[in-house]
Formats: sequence, C-alpha cells, structure tokens
Amino acid sequence: MSRDIKHRKKKGNKNKYTPDKVILVFTILMAIFGAIMIFDASVFKASAEFSGPFHFLKSQILWLILGGGMGIFIYFWDYRKILKLSLPILIIVIILLALVLVLGEDINGAKRWFQIGPLPQIQPGEFAKLAIILYLASWMSKTSYFKDEVKVELKGNFLKTLASFGAIVGIIVVLIALEPDLGTAATIAATAFAMFFVAKNHSDHTKYSIVTVILGIPLVLIAALLETYRTKRIKTYIHLLINGEIADPRGTGYQMHQILIGIGSGGFFGKGFGQSRQRFGYLVENTAFTDSIYAVILEELGFLGGIILVLAWIFFFLRGLKIASEAPDKAGRLLAIGISTWLTLQAIINMAANVGLIPLTGIPAPLLSYGGSSTIITLIGIGILLNISKYSTNENRR
Repeated sequence: MSRDIKHRKKKGNKNKYTPDKVILVFTILMAIFGAIMIFDASVFKASAEFSGPFHFLKSQILWLILGGGMGIFIYFWDYRKILKLSLPILIIVIILLALVLVLGEDINGAKRWFQIGPLPQIQPGEFAKLAIILYLASWMSKTSYFKDEVKVELKGNFLKTLASFGAIVGIIVVLIALEPDLGTAATIAATAFAMFFVAKNHSDHTKYSIVTVILGIPLVLIAALLETYRTKRIKTYIHLLINGEIADPRGTGYQMHQILIGIGSGGFFGKGFGQSRQRFGYLVENTAFTDSIYAVILEELGFLGGIILVLAWIFFFLRGLKIASEAPDKAGRLLAIGISTWLTLQAIINMAANVGLIPLTGIPAPLLSYGGSSTIITLIGIGILLNISKYSTNENRR
C-alpha cells in the first residue's frame, strides 16, 4: 500500500466523530420511560385477557431490542450507502402498501396490518415514513433544480419538479389513505413537503412552496370528510372547540370524553405513577397503551409531566436541525431534517390529539406507544440520524 493511500485513509478517519450523545441519551431515556408507561397502561388488559401483567411489556422490550439492534447496525453503515438503496426500498414499500389493501387483516374497518409466514404482523405504513424520506433526500440532492449553485429558470422548473415530487409522494399518501390511515398519510405528506421546502435556498422557491401548501389545504379537508368516522370526529372536535364540552359523550364523543376526564383528574402534578383510572377499560380497545398513552401519562404525571414531554420533543427537533446544519453534504442535511421532522411531528400530533387541540387520530407516539412496526422503524430512523452526526463538519467535535 502506497504512502498516499495510507495518508488518505488516515485523513478520512479524522472526518469521523462520535455520534451525537444528546440524541443517544434522549432515545435511551425515552425508550425506557415508554416501556414503563406501556406496562403501567396495559396491566389491566394484559392481566384480564393474556398470560399476565407483563404480556405487552415483554413484547415491547422485544421490539426495542430488535429495533435497537437494527439501529446500531445502520449506525455503522455509512448513510450515503443507505441512500443508494433508497429506490429499491421505496419500491418494496409501495408493493407492501398495495398488498396490505388486498391481503391485510380487517380491524375495525381498516386494513393496515398483514402477516408474512411465521413473522409477526407488520404495518407497511410505518415503514413508508422512512422510505419516502430516504428517497427524497437522495433524489433532491441530485436533481439540478434543488442545487443552489446551479442557475435555472425557476418558474418553469418549479412546476416540473413539484409535479415529480407530487407524483412520488402522492402514490404513498393515496395508498395509505385507502387503508384508511389519514393520520399517517398526513404525517408523510407534511414531512415530505418540509424537505421540499428547505431543499432550495431561494426566495421564489419559498414563495411558490407556501402558495402550494395553501392551495393543497382544501384537498386535505376533502380527504378528511370522505370517511363517516372521520366526519364524526371532526364534528366532535368542533363542538368541543366552540362549546367547551363533548357532544354525545356515550357515543361518538366517548373516547375524547374519557381522555378529558383522565387529564382533568390528573391536575398539575398528576395522581401518581400507577394511579390511572382510565387505563381500566375506560379508554376504548387497546388505546390506553397505544394511541392514547399520552392521556394516561397526563393523568398520572399531570400537566407538568406532559409539558416536560412536549419540551423534550422540541429539544429533539432542534438537536436534529443542528445535526442537519453540520452534515457534510446536502443529502445528509435533507435526511436529518426529514427524520427530525417526521418523529417530532408525529409526537406532537399524538399529544395534541390527546388534549383536544386537534381531532382524534390513530397515530402512535414514537417510543411511547406500544407497537412493533412503529418502534422498529423509529429506532432505525434515529440510527440513521446518529450516523449522520458521526460525520459532523463542526470543528469542535474532532
């Protein structure tokens, strides 16, 4: 081996730093806290219908180990190599999204899960979140329109690029909306557009992007009103917003009514760990430890605990933006922005729905809600974010 090659290898090694320890600690603490709260919120259901009080906790720990292992593997695999696989990953996810509509198990009128052989159930919509982020980061870092150093005629190219972007994201969003799962579809669309918005540093691009969002709002409203159950949720939300009370608390407003009872009884400091009353079958189905776990947290840990969680996710987002700003290339920057936006937006939507700020939606809280697909893909996403942070251009991290 020549001296020149040896020199380059040594120089290349100097560009690698330790991962962002703040994100790493955040993930570990949030995963542990989530596992504890899942046990607490599921103990009644597990004891009454399964092998014992630890049934759901054991499953969640299994998901954490599996997802954590995959996240660690991803961390040691250069994110630029992962981006080269973004197209086949996206194609596989699109195929799975189409298959779930045909072969998926119908649960409460929705086809979001299906099983392949002896493997546990998977939810393709969860994997679509990361797949579209990977593809868009790769595509937008290569497309000449998004390269700030290349001068092009903006108006014409904006529409062409937007059409391509819309087609790519539209396929994913429509397939997920057909399940139906409008919450996941909206999260993917919002995350994708956030990446599109920051992909080019140009005032006209920013202006046209904002106009596009405004024009797209009616489409979102129409999609929300296509399903009867969503229309009922929106009516319940509007009634609560205007009148300050739940309409039909024994019918369509039952879940929101029970959530607010729990939150109200928790007060500022909460009733204490393990003291939730709503977890004992008052919250419908398995939502006490899945979609509505934030309501149980507010009941037990109070407003103070809830605010700490909100601030923690905002801090995660800002830290993710810091990683993006120090990324060595545009692909890494877009990828970090996409992952940070996706996870923070999903957490905020879940928490906002559980306090009545937006209509109820069946979207899980990352690392807090019980679920295999959600937990695994969240940890893989964070593994990629830590991977990017390893190549930081910040001189202070040498």
